[in-house]
Amino acid sequence: MKEMIKRTAVVTLAGVMAAGMLTGCGSKTLDGTKTVATIDGTDIPLGIVSLYARQQQEQTTAMYLSFMGSADNIWDTSDDSGETYGEQAVDSSLKAVELMYLLKEKAADYNVEITDDEETAIADAASQFMSDNSEETIKELGVTEDQVKTLLELRTIQQKTHDSIVAEGNITVSDDEANQSSFTYVSISTSGDDITDDEKAEKKEQAQEILDKMKEDPTADMSEVAKEVDDSYSAVQGNFTVKESDDEDEDEDSSAYPEEVLTVLRGLTEGEVASDIIETDTGYYVVRLDKVLDEDATASKRESLKSSKEEDYYTETTDGWLDDADVKEVKKVLKTLKITDSHTFTAPTATPTPEVTEEPEATEAPAATETPEATETPEATETPAATETPEATETPEAAETPATTETPAPTATQAAK
Repeated sequence: MKEMIKRTAVVTLAGVMAAGMLTGCGSKTLDGTKTVATIDGTDIPLGIVSLYARQQQEQTTAMYLSFMGSADNIWDTSDDSGETYGEQAVDSSLKAVELMYLLKEKAADYNVEITDDEETAIADAASQFMSDNSEETIKELGVTEDQVKTLLELRTIQQKTHDSIVAEGNITVSDDEANQSSFTYVSISTSGDDITDDEKAEKKEQAQEILDKMKEDPTADMSEVAKEVDDSYSAVQGNFTVKESDDEDEDEDSSAYPEEVLTVLRGLTEGEVASDIIETDTGYYVVRLDKVLDEDATASKRESLKSSKEEDYYTETTDGWLDDADVKEVKKVLKTLKITDSHTFTAPTATPTPEVTEEPEATEAPAATETPEATETPEATETPAATETPEATETPEAAETPATTETPAPTATQAAK
């Protein structure tokens, strides 16, 4: 859950403010003018942290609903530390905003500034946000128009500074790290406390039957061969790093497979089927090495490794800055901002605008008929209020920083009664 909330915190304000609509449920006024923290002498008002936290709450709720189908009874749940996930999300939001303020301090070092066009777009978006949201929602957020504008400015600077910091790291990925082999395999599981020796023996015979058929024709479709033996079996494609690495964290793809399987695969030639069944603690494997060097898989691995290294460098750099900064948090003020199952924020789903179809050209000259005008977009409809709980006490990492710094106009928000 912690990884999910960290990813969510990054995309919460993607595109500066892609999700500008919020519907509050639990109506409670928040004093957003109070200082919740200072960083190097600069005050951070609660309203900015509140807006960021509520958008994080809404985005994380939507993520859980999308991936898990439910987000019920999570925010009030506690982990081993005794903190609820809602409390952790509030703390994570403050840390994220503190980092934004710190990046603003560092922006000049990287020749980063807000352009006149960006300033105008941000001001327009902040004004639109305030006018489109109900008075009740604004009170629940405890945010002012100036604070909305400040958050948008901070987020824009963060986006622009991120790329400059990463470029400074001059991150590279070697061929030994990136080069990938691809293979096809059938895995027959023997795990489980209930499996008997007779059942294991039967599964081994099935694996041998698949292997014998593949030896007859190494180019055969391994899935079809496996299904001929047992309709529940199928083949899977996989990749592993050509050069063995001593660091499993750096070679996650390879570490997904048993060492016995990788050892055999690294000894095969391209297109070769392993001569014997590979037996592991959890099952039997039949394998074929498809490509010693899979160019597509290698390119994908190189890109993902570079991205991962860049984010590690960015996080290490910014964490160091935060450690050196003079940060003072006002816990009493922070405790007034709560994320709970009974106080949720959701983003209504807007109904698409119907497209206008062109009239067919007339062959004769009939009386002209007007082309129907486009129907206006109906007001955003509420999505059911959902509860959600990520876990995160760490400053969210900027896992994927959108390249754009444009500020989309926020969509209207309805306050829940």
